[in-house]
Formats: sequence, structure tokens, C-alpha cells
Amino acid sequence: MDWEFTEDSAFMALCDAFRESGETSAMEFLANGEGAFHFQELTQNAAGEGIDLSDSDILDEFQQNVIDTMENLCKD
Repeated sequence: MDWEFTEDSAFMALCDAFRESGETSAMEFLANGEGAFHFQELTQNAAGEGIDLSDSDILDEFQQNVIDTMENLCKD
């Protein structure tokens, strides 16, 4: 994947919301309302950057990358 999603405003908003939520699990946060909203915005931005997430394996890999990055970057 050639797109650096960590520089995207939707990812930054996702991390800010994750920090503010007090949730400890990024996966749990993404499964809930605000996290799901920001993740959907991030996937839309990925599509705008030419990343095809229509394949479930690619989407799963992208989601796991986002989760891992959130847990590493968004720790207090």
C-alpha cells in the first residue's frame, strides 16, 4: 500500500477520539459508534487515494494495520 494513512486527517481524528474515549482496545473502539465513523471516513479517504478495499482480505489487512498503529501511536 503506497498511501501513508497516518498522515490523513481522518486517522488523526480517529487517534484523538481513541485517546479521549479512555478505551484501551483499538479494536473495541473501532467497533463502536465514533470509532466506526472515523474508520469509515478513513476508508473513504483511502478509496480517494486509489486504494481498493473492496476485497475483504485487503480490507482486513488495512483494518489490522490501523489497529496496530493506533495502539502504538495513541498510547498515553
